Amino acid sequence: MQRISTAGIARRGSKYLLALRKPGTSIGESWEFPGGKARFGEPPEEALKREFFEEFQIHILVGRMIFHGSFSNRGTDYELQAFDIKILGDGFTLAEHQKIGWFTLDEMIRLSMADSDRSILEFLRNKPVTI
Repeated sequence: MQRISTAGIARRGSKYLLALRKPGTSIGESWEFPGGKARFGEPPEEALKREFFEEFQIHILVGRMIFHGSFSNRGTDYELQAFDIKILGDGFTLAEHQKIGWFTLDEMIRLSMADSDRSILEFLRNKPVTI
């Protein structure tokens, strides 16, 4: 059984939210579409809300799933589900990340990203969505 990993896709105009992980993990110092792993039995949408609150102390509204894929990390297979989200507020507190930023799709190409996040980026570049 694959574990579920979630990602939140927030957009403001032509820019998308990314967060830079702190060093020390398998994807440390990589930019990512924020999110995290669902606990067993936890709906992905609820996991995404929980992760955003735990990592940023911010609430979000979760919309539709816009990307679905898979990846492996340290011998575990994951089902990746990316949802469009709306951020409620601007008061980010960084717990798991060094910084956040808003980037265009073209700017993201030059950033260091985990393969799973790069797959979301490639999807967005090839099939732009309205969020």
